[in-house]
Amino acid sequence: MKTTFSRFTLMVLAYLVPTMILGMVWHFVWFSELYENLGIYNRKDPIIPLGFTSMFFQGIIIAYLYPYYAEQGHSIIRSLKFSLIMGFFLFTVSTLANAAKIEVTSMPSWLWVQSLFTLIQFIVVGFLIGLVFKK
Repeated sequence: MKTTFSRFTLMVLAYLVPTMILGMVWHFVWFSELYENLGIYNRKDPIIPLGFTSMFFQGIIIAYLYPYYAEQGHSIIRSLKFSLIMGFFLFTVSTLANAAKIEVTSMPSWLWVQSLFTLIQFIVVGFLIGLVFKK
């Protein structure tokens, strides 16, 4: 399945925009007190441009890989499956590996809130990728 520059760009945005919006609202508004109590994010002033850069590169990787996954055919279900695979991969890096390295006050709370965040994030991303690739 051929990917044009504009489709590639839309796929990067399909990852970047909802991830950034959900991430900021989730971590800094809805669950800010929980994260503060967990002690996992302890930088007083997060470096937003660094986080954005990380998400940008993640979006590029996802946009690059999806066409290979979709060669067998495309559907919203297929893009959701791909997105959940990528989400699980990033979950192991951002949540499980952090839990192994950084002291948190409540491991069950950390795993619950991050699992829910990642699931919502990648369902939204998968759906948007599906829309980008829809004929």
